[in-house]
This record gives sequence, C-alpha cells and structure tokens, in this order.
Amino acid sequence: MKIIDGGICSVKGVRSYGIKPGKMGLAVIVGEGNAAGVFTRNKVIAAPLVVTREVLQKNGKLAAIIANSGNANAFTGEEGLADARKMAAVLSTKLGVDSELIGVASTGVIGRKLDVGWINDNIDEVMDSLTSSPQGNSHAARAIMTTDTVPKMAAVELSSGICIGGIGKGSGMIEPNMGTMLGFVYTDAEVDTDVLDSCLKKAVDKSFNMVVVDGDTSTNDMVLLTATGASGIKPDMNEFQQGLEHVLTDLAKQIAKDGEGATRLIEAQARGAASEDDARLVAKAIVRSPLVKSAVFGKDPNWGRVVAAAGYSGADVDQGKISLAFSNGSDSAVLVDNGKIVSEDSELLKQLGSIMGSPEVIIKVDLHMGDSCATAWGCDLTYDYVRINAEYTT
Repeated sequence: MKIIDGGICSVKGVRSYGIKPGKMGLAVIVGEGNAAGVFTRNKVIAAPLVVTREVLQKNGKLAAIIANSGNANAFTGEEGLADARKMAAVLSTKLGVDSELIGVASTGVIGRKLDVGWINDNIDEVMDSLTSSPQGNSHAARAIMTTDTVPKMAAVELSSGICIGGIGKGSGMIEPNMGTMLGFVYTDAEVDTDVLDSCLKKAVDKSFNMVVVDGDTSTNDMVLLTATGASGIKPDMNEFQQGLEHVLTDLAKQIAKDGEGATRLIEAQARGAASEDDARLVAKAIVRSPLVKSAVFGKDPNWGRVVAAAGYSGADVDQGKISLAFSNGSDSAVLVDNGKIVSEDSELLKQLGSIMGSPEVIIKVDLHMGDSCATAWGCDLTYDYVRINAEYTT
C-alpha cells in the first residue's frame, strides 16, 4: 500500500467538481457502483440523510452525490425533505439517471430553509467543469467546507493497483457517532454492497467515531463509500480493509487538527484496558475533556486532569495501576508508573510543558487491566473556538 495524491479523483470511474463563491458551496461527485453509508446517531436527523439512507436501503447503489455547504437543511420538516429530493432531481436530470441513485448531503446552519433556487442557478457551472483530474477533487473538497480552514483529502493505492480515495469536511460540532462531518469515499475495486457496508462500519468505528472536537454530535454526519468496480479487480479483503481504515483515519486526524480555533492536535492512546469498549471510553474521555483541552492550549502541565478523565470515563480503572506519559513523537515525559508519581521536579514539568507546546501532543495511558487498546483524536480548546461559535450566524 502506498499513499498517493488525487483523493477521490485517483479512483477510476470518478469525476468531481465544486464551487464556493461565498458562504454557499456546491459540489458534485459522479461515480457509479455499489454503495454503503453510515449516518449520525443524533435523533434530530437532517433531511438529506433521510433521503440518502432511503436510496441506499432500496438500491444499495449510487450513481452520484450532490452536496451543498452553508445550509444544513436540518430541522426543516416536510419542506426540507422535499428540498432534498429536489436537489437529487436536479442532478439526476443533468446526468440522465434515476433520482433514486443520487446521494444528497448538506452542511451548515441548522433550522433554515434551503435555497434550492441557488442550487439550480449554479449547477451548470459545476457540471460543465466535472473532471477526473486532481483539480476536480480539490474543488469538490473546498466546496463542502464551512468553518474548515483547509480542504481534507486522502488516497492510497493497494498492491493490486486498486485505489481508495476520500474527501471530508469537519471543524466544529464534532463528535461523530455514526462533526458537522461529511465523508465521501470511493474505490475502483469490485466489492458487493453488503461487504462494503461491513467494511465501512468497521473502518468508521476506528476513525471518525474516535474524533472529538467539542463533543457535539451533528444532525448531518454522513460517510458514503462507493465502489465503481472500474479497476476490474476483486481485492484481498484484509488489504482492502487496511487501506480503507488508513484513508478514513487520515481524514479523521485532519478533521481533529482543523478543529475550530485549534492550535494543536491531541492523540490519546489508551492501552491495557479490560476490553476494547473500555479503551475507547478512556481515549475519548481524554480528548473530550474541556480541562485537558484547555491545559494543552495553555501548555499547562496539569496532567492530573488526564487521570481524572480516565477515572470518570466509565471504564474499569484501578488508580493503583495507571501509567501515564506525554509525548510529541520524539521526546517523552513519563509521569505516572503503575499508580506512582514518577517525579514532581521542575525539570520534568518543564519538559512536559515543552511537549504540550508541540503541534501534536500524544497522551499515553496504560490501565494495566487487560490487553485492549484504542486511539482517539481531538484538539485544544482555544479562545477562537468561543469566538467562532459565538459569531457563527452573525
């Protein structure tokens, strides 16, 4: 497996493009094949997700996706459902395919009517520019951004020549529980729908479901995986799963790193847990904690907040067995070893403060309760997070 450029447009059979002239954006991705999706667990679910889920349940295939940014089309009732179906109809007419093969996605402000007229007015510009070049990928990735500061894309090529590529968006309202988070992933492998569904759920659990920016689960979280089959190759499923998990994890980390107002990526590694569920609980509690996130932002070596988060996570924890270390990938500060504080001298705290000022802060917790592990990603909590969300609609 090797990392390649091009995102979704590295995949045979995929064309895309997008525009974002202001707060509103519009993207189209064309690539037909078996498909699967994972959707938000929020009980307030946006209209586009309802429509797309119906499409997948009925057909197990997608021919294309149309996505807009700037308006979530969420909490908009029957009118919102009608508008989502109008979006699908607009694209199906342009492509000459059944509207029940069109996936629909939206992201932006909740509770406001979708401007379908704007989509009608701008669809031709997008359709006329559809391309399989890397520019098509980057323009589509930019079109779905809201408070994101950078587009998010990733792709790999497997040893068989199969490609898997994806784009995503997300910066705030992020704690996916399948943040506002969208992911569109394509492969040119030949894979059946039920297998795609299984692979996607497993990969999402290890990637997007382990990202926390602010603990809010969006109404619009959606990840779609389509297999065009254009390579003519049936993959080795172990390698395919590894490739899919690599792409989704890469996108997940990009989302965490680009959290609203973020200055640092936080990676929490929980090891030695009694079960995988316990490991996940501990890792996510650490990256979700406002106190841990604030400490990382301030480079404050207040490591006790980490053990406190592990303790309230709901996992089976024995404080006499916990080990804790902080790292930036090269330097490491061991703070607790099997429940005992290693040192409280000023040199160690100075080293810890330096590590916490690094672009990536890795927090390692070993519970010494079993053999299970999990990793979660988040970001620091900054003044700018409050500013961005205090002024989101104004």
